[in-house]
Amino acid sequence: MLGFVNEGLGALPGLNLQSLLELIGQFLFATLRIGSFLLTSPLFGARFVLLPVRILISVSLTIMVVTLNPVLPSIELIGSFRGLVIAFTELVIGISAGLILTIFFAAASLAGEKIAASSGLSMATAVDPTSGSSSPVMAQILMLFLLVIFMSLDGHLIVIRTLIESYEFLPIGGIIKSEPIISAGINAAGLMFTSATLIMLPFAVVLLLLQISIGVITRSAPTLNLFSFAFPITMLAVFFIVYLSMASIGNGLSNLADDAILSMQEMMESLING
Repeated sequence: MLGFVNEGLGALPGLNLQSLLELIGQFLFATLRIGSFLLTSPLFGARFVLLPVRILISVSLTIMVVTLNPVLPSIELIGSFRGLVIAFTELVIGISAGLILTIFFAAASLAGEKIAASSGLSMATAVDPTSGSSSPVMAQILMLFLLVIFMSLDGHLIVIRTLIESYEFLPIGGIIKSEPIISAGINAAGLMFTSATLIMLPFAVVLLLLQISIGVITRSAPTLNLFSFAFPITMLAVFFIVYLSMASIGNGLSNLADDAILSMQEMMESLING
């Protein structure tokens, strides 16, 4: 009787556990690059994106990658030194791609913080929904504005497509160099400060002229209270500048989103060529 049961179990289809373990190992290797990118990217890694949603997106993209790329590392590499090197390489690729976008997106937040600090609006703080920390409201406005522009330009779809196509040109287990990643990070940091300066430059010029005018007025009329006279004027001036320059700020943030996507794609291309 026991032999009959064993024969019946052996004859049942779909019980090849070795194939199942092989598929699980390939799935684990394929999900490292995507999962690390989703954790460090500015949109998918934001605090308002729930963890189950991130897991669902990561699993869905990984299934697509496994389907389109049949040549994946074997499960025998799990636990070996070669497997650890492959896992570390995949994490480096995903984290680097996500951090490049995060550095560019930090330009809007940096510009908002400097504008708020120079105009007296730094006291108006709230919890940032993207990072969970407290930051000035002006920085949050510019950051959310950039996220809206990024999604309206289908930037999230472009970066996901770039990440999926990277498996074709840079397969799992490939050798990469660290120089392109370091160079891309340094260039992104420089462009972040440049973009933040260009965004806050109109505000800085107007506030400088306004402070000079307020200084002349208070010098000619010393009885005026500086706190009750200067602060409301500077705050109203910032709101007025934001209203007038909203179109130009939108164009600047659109160019910033394009530069972020282009920088990420150039980094991935340099890894492929490397």
